[in-house]
Amino acid sequence: MLAIFRKEINGFFSTLTGYLVIAVFLVINSLFIWILPGEYNILDTGYAGLDTLFILSPWIFLFLVPAITMKMIAEEKRTGTIELVFSRPVTERSIVYGKFLASVALVFLALLPGLIYFISVWLLGETPGNIDKGGTLGAFAGLFFLASVYASAGIFASSLTDNQVIAFIIAVLIALFMFAGFDSFAYLPGMKKIDEYFISLGINEHYKSISRGVIDIKDMAYFIAVVIIFNEATRLSLLSRKWRKRR
Repeated sequence: MLAIFRKEINGFFSTLTGYLVIAVFLVINSLFIWILPGEYNILDTGYAGLDTLFILSPWIFLFLVPAITMKMIAEEKRTGTIELVFSRPVTERSIVYGKFLASVALVFLALLPGLIYFISVWLLGETPGNIDKGGTLGAFAGLFFLASVYASAGIFASSLTDNQVIAFIIAVLIALFMFAGFDSFAYLPGMKKIDEYFISLGINEHYKSISRGVIDIKDMAYFIAVVIIFNEATRLSLLSRKWRKRR
């Protein structure tokens, strides 16, 4: 698993992929937080908080994370190098989790410079330090968990095809459904009695819960469970490919 992890990390930073993901994430957030006028601009609202970052980032990651994961398996299937990986003494689970951890590491590196926003708001407030520290750190943790689900869904999508573009589209659709789809279902006519159940199945409810600054075991268990489900689905997808090859 460690060898797969190192391979993917080296692949990210031997090309522009890793740098672009981090740069795009920071530039888009910076534009809305500091430059573009409107309700998301901290200087316009006069409120010392990072709500803008935590409102926009799930939507930005919705596209950036699938862009990271789309080629992880699809490209190897297209070029045939996946067969070489299978010939090595590594299990399918090691392959999946190695690629997943590499994706999560890149997401973490993208979030790390976000601490600059935190320090800036801390210092620029009318009363320095007048910021909801628990809520802000909890929201950072929530973003990390949310992006981890996106990453596991993206790798699963990449295992379904040998076309990167198709893998990207599938990953975006899965992530979008996980983030907003269950909430939309809950508001359909006739769902009033079970709307809370549907909402609890989506990412958004648990992300908002952690963002309040309270790390609930229930929310963490949800994110971990969804990640495991997608990763195990990816493993089964790889196994099915091996079975078809043997026939």
